[in-house]
Amino acid sequence: MGDDSEWMKLPIDQKCEHKVWKARLSGYEEALKLFQRIQDEKSPEWGKYLGLMKKFVTDSNAVAQLKGLEAALVFIENAHVAAKTTGEVVSGVVSKVFNQPKARAKELGTDICLMYMEIEKAEVVQEELLKGLENKNPKIVVACIETLRKALSEFGSKIVTLKPIVKILCKQFESREKAVRDEVKLLAVEIYKWIRDALRPPLQNINSVQLKELEEEWVKLPSSPPKQTRFLRSQQDLKAKFEQQQAHGEQSDGEDEEETVVAVDPYELLEAVEILSKIPKDFYDKIEAKKWQERREAVEAVEALTKNPKLENGDYGDLVRALKKVVGKDANVMLVSAAAKCLAALASGLRKKFGMYAGQVVPTILEKFKEKKPQVVQALQEAIDAIFLTTTLQNLSEDILGVMDNKNPSIKQQASLFLARSFRHCTQGTLPKGVLKPLCAALIKQVNDSAPEVRDAAFEALGTAMKVVGEKAVNPFLSDLDKLKLDKIKESADKVELPGGKKGAGGGGGAKKPAAKTPPPAEAPPKSSVPSKKSQTGAASKSSAVSKKCKPTAVASGKTKKSPDSKDFTEGELSIEVCEERAAGVLPASCLQQLDSANWKERLASMEEFQKAVETLNRTEMPCQALVRILAKKPGWKETNFQVMQIKLHIVALIAQRGQFSKTSASVVLDGLVDKIGDVKCGGNSKEGLTAIGEACSLPWTAEQVMSLAFAQKNPKNQAETLNWLANAMKEFGFTGINVKGFINNVKTALGATNPAVRTAAIALLGVMFLYMGACLRMFFEDEKPALLVQIDAEFEKMQGQSPPAPIRFTKKSAAEEEEEGDEGEEQEEDGAATAQDIMDLLPRTDISDKITCDLLSKIGDKNWKIRKEGLDETAAIVSEAKFITANIGDLPLALKARLSDSNKILVQQTLSILQQLSTAMGPGLKQHVKSLGFSIITVLGDSKANVRAAAMTTLQAWVEQTGMKEWLEGEDLSEELRKENPFLRQEVLGWLAEKLPAQITVPGDLITCVPQLYSCLEDRNGDVRKKAQDALPTFMMHLGYDKMDKAAGKLKTASKDQVVGMLEKARAVMPAKPAAPAKAGGGRGSAEPSRAASASKEPASEDFVDSKPEVKKVRGGAAGKKGAAGKKPAAKSQKDDEDKSGPIFILIPNSKEQRIKEEKQLKILKWNFTTPREEYVEQLKAQMSTCFAKWLQDELFHLDFQRHVRAIGIMIERLESESEATISCLDLILKWFTLRFFDTNTTVLMKVLEYLKLLLAMLDSENYHLTEYEANSFIPYLILKVGESKDVVRKDVRAILASMCKVYPASKVFPFLMDGTKSKNSKQRAECLEELGCLIEGYGMHVCQPTAAKSLKEIAVHIGDRDTSVRNAALNTVVAVYNVCGEQVYKLIGNLSEKDMSMLEERIKRSAKKTALAAAPAKASVPERSQREHPANPNGTFLRKPAQEDPNKLNQARQNAQHSESSHPSIPKEFQLDLDMIEMDQSRVCELPDLVQHKLEELLEPIMIPEPRMRSVSPHFDDLHNSTASTINFVISQVASGDINNSIQALAQIDEVLRQEDKAEVMSGHIDQFLIATFMQLRLIYSTHMADDRVDKRDIVKLYSCIIGNMLSLFSMESLAREASLGVLKDLMHGVITLMLDGRMEDIEDGQQIIRSLNLLVTRVLVKSDQTNMISALLVLLQDSLSTAAPPLFCELVIKCLWRMIRFLPETIDNINLDRILLDVHTFMKIFPKEKLKQLKSDVPHRTLKTLLHTLCKLRGAEILDHLSMIENRNESELEAHLRRSVKHNGNLCGLKSDRGNEKTGLCTEDRMSKAKVSDILTEIFKKIGSKENTKEGLTELYEYKQKYSDADLEPFLKNTSQFFQSYVERGLRLIESEREGKARIQTSGVIPQHGMDFSLSSSNEELKPAVYYERLKILRQRHGLENNSKGIGGSEDEPQQRPPTSSLLSSKPPVASSTDMLHSKLSQLKESRELYQQEHNAHSHSPTHAHTRSASPAANLDDLKKRLERIKSNRQ
Repeated sequence: MGDDSEWMKLPIDQKCEHKVWKARLSGYEEALKLFQRIQDEKSPEWGKYLGLMKKFVTDSNAVAQLKGLEAALVFIENAHVAAKTTGEVVSGVVSKVFNQPKARAKELGTDICLMYMEIEKAEVVQEELLKGLENKNPKIVVACIETLRKALSEFGSKIVTLKPIVKILCKQFESREKAVRDEVKLLAVEIYKWIRDALRPPLQNINSVQLKELEEEWVKLPSSPPKQTRFLRSQQDLKAKFEQQQAHGEQSDGEDEEETVVAVDPYELLEAVEILSKIPKDFYDKIEAKKWQERREAVEAVEALTKNPKLENGDYGDLVRALKKVVGKDANVMLVSAAAKCLAALASGLRKKFGMYAGQVVPTILEKFKEKKPQVVQALQEAIDAIFLTTTLQNLSEDILGVMDNKNPSIKQQASLFLARSFRHCTQGTLPKGVLKPLCAALIKQVNDSAPEVRDAAFEALGTAMKVVGEKAVNPFLSDLDKLKLDKIKESADKVELPGGKKGAGGGGGAKKPAAKTPPPAEAPPKSSVPSKKSQTGAASKSSAVSKKCKPTAVASGKTKKSPDSKDFTEGELSIEVCEERAAGVLPASCLQQLDSANWKERLASMEEFQKAVETLNRTEMPCQALVRILAKKPGWKETNFQVMQIKLHIVALIAQRGQFSKTSASVVLDGLVDKIGDVKCGGNSKEGLTAIGEACSLPWTAEQVMSLAFAQKNPKNQAETLNWLANAMKEFGFTGINVKGFINNVKTALGATNPAVRTAAIALLGVMFLYMGACLRMFFEDEKPALLVQIDAEFEKMQGQSPPAPIRFTKKSAAEEEEEGDEGEEQEEDGAATAQDIMDLLPRTDISDKITCDLLSKIGDKNWKIRKEGLDETAAIVSEAKFITANIGDLPLALKARLSDSNKILVQQTLSILQQLSTAMGPGLKQHVKSLGFSIITVLGDSKANVRAAAMTTLQAWVEQTGMKEWLEGEDLSEELRKENPFLRQEVLGWLAEKLPAQITVPGDLITCVPQLYSCLEDRNGDVRKKAQDALPTFMMHLGYDKMDKAAGKLKTASKDQVVGMLEKARAVMPAKPAAPAKAGGGRGSAEPSRAASASKEPASEDFVDSKPEVKKVRGGAAGKKGAAGKKPAAKSQKDDEDKSGPIFILIPNSKEQRIKEEKQLKILKWNFTTPREEYVEQLKAQMSTCFAKWLQDELFHLDFQRHVRAIGIMIERLESESEATISCLDLILKWFTLRFFDTNTTVLMKVLEYLKLLLAMLDSENYHLTEYEANSFIPYLILKVGESKDVVRKDVRAILASMCKVYPASKVFPFLMDGTKSKNSKQRAECLEELGCLIEGYGMHVCQPTAAKSLKEIAVHIGDRDTSVRNAALNTVVAVYNVCGEQVYKLIGNLSEKDMSMLEERIKRSAKKTALAAAPAKASVPERSQREHPANPNGTFLRKPAQEDPNKLNQARQNAQHSESSHPSIPKEFQLDLDMIEMDQSRVCELPDLVQHKLEELLEPIMIPEPRMRSVSPHFDDLHNSTASTINFVISQVASGDINNSIQALAQIDEVLRQEDKAEVMSGHIDQFLIATFMQLRLIYSTHMADDRVDKRDIVKLYSCIIGNMLSLFSMESLAREASLGVLKDLMHGVITLMLDGRMEDIEDGQQIIRSLNLLVTRVLVKSDQTNMISALLVLLQDSLSTAAPPLFCELVIKCLWRMIRFLPETIDNINLDRILLDVHTFMKIFPKEKLKQLKSDVPHRTLKTLLHTLCKLRGAEILDHLSMIENRNESELEAHLRRSVKHNGNLCGLKSDRGNEKTGLCTEDRMSKAKVSDILTEIFKKIGSKENTKEGLTELYEYKQKYSDADLEPFLKNTSQFFQSYVERGLRLIESEREGKARIQTSGVIPQHGMDFSLSSSNEELKPAVYYERLKILRQRHGLENNSKGIGGSEDEPQQRPPTSSLLSSKPPVASSTDMLHSKLSQLKESRELYQQEHNAHSHSPTHAHTRSASPAANLDDLKKRLERIKSNRQ
């Protein structure tokens, strides 16, 4: 029982580790109860058990283990830190639980694994379970397989990665154990449920019986896909949906079911096979053989290899070319078929990796379709279909179009059928208009082909395209087809079945979608009237749909539907009789009769009636063609009366505007309109008519017709006016669809016209076109005359920089269609791209393939570099001559690719130059060469020569400009390049990606394959690569998302993972927003401005308050803009938007806040508590806001663009007063959103947030609202984070907000938050929080100190010893504030302080008391009645605060009076302004003000004398009063840290000039810390910025380094200045210098090694000259930090070396060191790094260093060292005291032993050493000379030179038996020589030179005692009895050891760490040293102590003798 009672008293966590199993069982039971009780998932209690979890599950006792498993399961379920234990716990479960016989244990083990999966650790669990399958114990294997099966069954294949599991199935099926085979069979059945037939290929190799059994099981499975039944913590929304379905018993429809199952590609589950090495060696010879049998053998060998379904990536270029040759040229059809099958198999096995060869093979296959044998055709079809899946239709379109005009019908037929099959695999996204348009044009030609099979194939292809992209997208290309052919195409479309049962965009029902929102007229076919509702509902939130619908202009615009449009386009010509008949039905009879009257007045009357009739007709009733034909009837367009003609032309415009006007109708009138366009009186009406026709029939068609008609005439006036009309029409309609090719020749004709008006009009038109087309327009006119080109260039120059105007007119059809499209903004992108491509396509291109001859290619590949260069020169000439070329360049890419890896770098650069030429000449056609040639350019980026890399990057940029980024990012080619461990290549490619990716709207999913390489680059040994990788990280995340990147990081090793995840978090904060899809307004090409203008009226409501730069989303691309720009619609639209916005932004829901508080308390939602906001917090806040915030406002608040945030806050500010009640109801959510913004890095947003918060708190105060604890806890801690912001303006605003906070939340509750803020690592935050605490105490008294005043004050007082000056000052100010409130009681409250800290505090209190007395009167007069919250306004408070940190409100008055240097804060409370007025009034009455000011000046100047310099900037008061020298120094020092290298060098030169002059150097006193801070800031700037910037000249960096090091060496050569450096500054300085020494980049810089050597010298001098206490403390802290942050091993090693050096100095410096302070630092170090933790480090050097330091201190101070632990509050926190006691005890035990043996060993050792040392003879001779009277000077000189030469020589053996006087004489002599040689003041020697020779025998027994010896002894006795000045007796030296100045010795340059004598010898040596004080009284402090040893014959070696002597001395003194 006694044992039981012992462990029962232990805490739970210790019980769990107890050796008694009952204790552990009890511990697990109690832990289980505890875990069930803890509500907070982030409770610190969880952390105690983090390291015990593995023991819980692996307990050796089965009973205890069972309970441990239960407890572990609850821990994992509830603790937020549980995920950290995943690996070790699951590993323990696998090895120690799954082998247990108890079923309950296995069940719990499985539950634990599944629970870890639930908390997002599925990958780790799966990895451990798969490892378990390799265990030899079959029980463990069975349990692991069972657990995997359960995991898959519950979580589904989205969570459980199937690929690694499928890999192990075959192995497990072969197991000897039946239980394993049975279990793996169940697993295979479970996997089959999820991936179906994808599982079959990997299992083909298992036993046939087992496969049969599996097949039987698989057949039994239900056809419906399985569903996930258990969900991750991040899938709670899915869980809720699932539970809801379960509750209602609903079954989701097929689509949802499909979504739940991940489509697994069987290919992904297969292992890749490498076949290239297995190809027969004679394959390439045989394939060229003349005998077909040999060729067949070769092909069959390859065919067998290519049957592997998945092939390893490699260089298949040669193999593909060989097979292509067989397909293209072999006469044997069997071989052709076999080779085609090989190509198909290669494409299937390589997939995307085959894409680079597609361009080479496809043209050959298409040409080979001329073969008619079915087996060949089928093999070719299979090959080309397989190849298509490896690339894109866009890449193959050139090749396909090339054979569409082939004479052979079989080729045309098969090309069309290939297109039809290809279209089936496309979607609307992958089949853009730019690709579809030329293909449709080619297919339309084939529709009219004479061969029926060609026509049928064309119909099938067009029908498939219609099915895939929709009738709406294809119809514009089919305008020239008659109805019969259109019906055939639609019929084909209906027959098409897309793979996977996908629904086509159009299909058969494509025609049913209406184009207009208006209700269809009665005449319209019934099929178009039904879906109008569907179309309206399909459009995403079109708030203005109704208003658009109701406007008559919308109807008048003639937005016809698809069916009528098609009919109008193909409307046949009506006969004149039919026209007259139809016209008679709508026109008055008189009108028709008078049309051709001879009397012009009658004709005029007839026209007026005609006009009235047209105006009254409605759209569907108007027979447009009949009316215009009647108008054209005699006299028609030959009308001579201008009035009649004017009305006639106006009527044409009316008919075109109001009727269903077709191109057939337009053809009737265009000739007449063009004929009158140049007429002075009728020209305006004619242009009006043309514009109306442009709206009805599209501008592109109208423009083409009008231009051809105008230039068919010879009337220059008409031509000029036509050009002017077209220029204006382009501005009104935009450039969409304009067929430049259609009228570019007419423009060229106009430019060559003799009439200047025509030429001017043509140039003006070109100017307008330039706005849309850009510089490429000039290419069409390169051949014009120079004089004309000058005029064109001048016009282009005028237009340069201008933006195209927003379109105001739109083609009715286009507007209607695009309105129907709703959100399909993507199509507009394609339009823009297509337009750009069309323009490039218009350029006449030359086919140079015939010039790329075999001779040329052989030249390029020749062995002789000169011939290779000749070949390249010829190639460059061919490309240059052709100017614009087609994409067909034969085998040139292969030849150029080989030259990119040429050993001759000149040829590489020449090749790159040719590739640049090709990019310009080929244009967009370059895309098909990206895979084959483009990636070779990237390889060149790894070249070692910078100029080659630069040329490669220029070439790459030129290619990307033509091809876009998509081709480069597709496939794994880029990933393969990054995998190469070439630092140059990696940094160039990553830099390029970082530049290009942010501009991409979308990227291929293959980008994810580059992520592992990106992570590898983040840890690359090359610093530049790491930096580039860090720059690229946010751009990758922008496209892939944080989750994917984080998931990819999960596959890294643990050490790498932690580092990468940290970088991901940082990158997440700076991730750029995705660029919005460009909206297209009327087709302005490439123009952002018109799209913005056009979108102004079509954006959602949230866009209306956007300034001038709306983010255009993919909503209502340009359609609504077109609608909005016409007629009255913009007003209607904006009015509707205003109504949307005018509603409340916050929705008042009763008790909603209380409900949220309740949910958080019940842990239903996450508690708002985090270090950095995770995604789940943001999502939770979004969900909570959705009910209380206006939808548009929420969209703005969570937009990726920070400008949206700024605007949203602006709206919130505007509504703050009007919606105050609703604001308060949503206050908790508003504050939470602001906390998220505190983690943003954007200052603009932050300032806006702070502005709002100030106004919000003022509003809350006026409403008398007080924050709840829920609101305060969610907000104040994050606000306090920003009080440490580096920017002053932010800190001031935060302090102002904290001041206002106390009006709405009790100050006593704010106080604890600020106390927590003082624990931050950010020194600014600590300082500001301490300042604010002082203000609270001043304003509210001591009751605000929570929980108690004593506890709070003790924590505050700790900061007085902080290493940061600003924190120390703030802490002192706060304690002084307490002193002002409660007086002397403050000393009791703050507890024990160190002597230094207490003295600082007393001095500060003393100063404050003086100032209080001085300022009492004015302060009293200036303080009116204040509320409790207000701060005291006495100047004392002001003076006590650091000027840079003062509260803006409190210091406003002082600053205005001092300098007016700062404008008053906008939100200063009125009470402070009143104070200012009263102060001014009061000052006017005080006549003795000058005396007060004078007195205050003296007081203010006092702080200058404080040795600890202020780091913070001084206030305006101080600046006014400070002398000019100090101000100048401050300014110069501030320039040292300048970002401009030249400024910094100049400042350093000025300071160096001061430091080099000893008489002036003292002015730097008081500025040392400031100067050192500026210096190491500059070092950091160089390290992080200048060194990484290629633009900075490295010579400037070397110069800057030299200046810095020179200054430092000068500074640290002056001990008085060097000792001013404070601890914190020394620590940062050493950190900066050591970091610089380790910078690998220095080796690459010229003179880098010289800088490293200088740094070594600097470090040595800093260690010697600095204050030794500060130096040792700084090194200890630096070592502690470096070990904590896992700094590089070399860094730690250098810090430790510095510490060892300081330890070696200790015997000399011990008396000047504050041992209490050192031991406190050692205590802190040992507390953080106890012995066990130190031993766990890779190196034991830190541990040994610490032991040596303590050992040395113990030897030097003995037991007295234990008296120096006064500064340590709790000594039990570390092992320091115990260690010191052990060391002291050990030294005491050795004491007697050493003294007894000392005399015996000394002689022997000395003799032994001297006999061994060759130098002993030399030293003996030197000392003999010194001992002789004649040669003493010579001997001393020789000894000095010997010491200089052999600094480590040991002189101890030669001096130990000499007298003390002789030793002193030698030391003085050496010092004298040293001072003489250094040119310093001579040391005045004193004392008697020995007159007799010295006997240097080793034994002291026969030493002859000279008079000098007696003199020395007499001196010692006089000192002992206190008869000598500046001496101390033994007692004195014992009591006050640290008061004694250090002694020095030049005899040993490297003092040992500790003397080998014991403590008694040490004390006797003090007596000897004290003798020298008299002689060294006026000397400077020296650097090395004398090594004083007792003589071997000294009686003091005996302890008893010494005791007797001490007793005698005491008795004499008494």
